[in-house]
Amino acid sequence: MGTLLECKDLTKSFSGKTAIDHIDLSIESGHIIGLLGPNGSGKTTLIKMINGLLTPTSGTLYYKENPIGVESKRHISYLPDHSYLNMNQRVKEIIAFFQDFYEDFDSERAYDMLQKLNINPNDSLKSMSKGTKEKVQLILVMSRKAELYILDEPIAGVDPAARDYILDVILTNYDPSASILISTHLIADIENILDQVIFIQNGQIRLSSSVDDIRAKEGKSVDALFREVFRC
Repeated sequence: MGTLLECKDLTKSFSGKTAIDHIDLSIESGHIIGLLGPNGSGKTTLIKMINGLLTPTSGTLYYKENPIGVESKRHISYLPDHSYLNMNQRVKEIIAFFQDFYEDFDSERAYDMLQKLNINPNDSLKSMSKGTKEKVQLILVMSRKAELYILDEPIAGVDPAARDYILDVILTNYDPSASILISTHLIADIENILDQVIFIQNGQIRLSSSVDDIRAKEGKSVDALFREVFRC
C-alpha cells in the first residue's frame, strides 16, 4: 500500500473562472473512493487533470511522485463521461485494438464480462442502446490491470436492474491493491461499495472522509450527508 496520487495547492482556471481552487488531496492504493459534488463543482476538471487531458494553472499533481504524463497513463485506466469509441466498429474489433494498445489489457477478462452481461462481441456499437454502449466502455476500462481506475459517471445511463450487476463487475475485476475513483450523482446506488468519499463544491474540497467515519460520527448514510451538505 502507498500513495498513488497527490496534488498540492492544485488550481485550474478557464478565462478567469476558477474550476479547481487550491486543493490538496491524496489517493492511497487499495480503496474505492467516491468523488461527489453537484453539477459544476469541478469533478470532471479534476479528473481530466489526473488523466493529463488538462494542464493545471498552478500547483502540483503527481502520480507516484512523478508528474502526470506518459508513465502515469500506463497505470491509470480512465472511463470518461462521454463515449470516445468508433460507433462503426464491432466490439471484438475494439477489444483487439485495446489489446494492441495497452500492455496490461486482458482480452480474456473482457470476453468473460461481455458474456456475463449478455453482450455479443460481433455486434457494432451503433446497433446498441446507450446503456449497452456504456457497459462496453466500462468492460474495456476494467479489463486493464491498472493501479488506478477513474470512472466518470459509470452507471448514469444504465437501467436500475443492471446497476447492481455492473457494480459487481467493478468489484470483481480489479486488483484489491489498486484503487478506484468513481464520480457519480447516483450516490445511494454505489454507497455500499465505497471506502472513502470526497465532497467537492466550487472547486474546493468540502469533506474527505472514510465512509465508516461518516456513519459513526454523523449517524447517517453518505447519501443523507451529501443531501444535507448540498441541500439536495
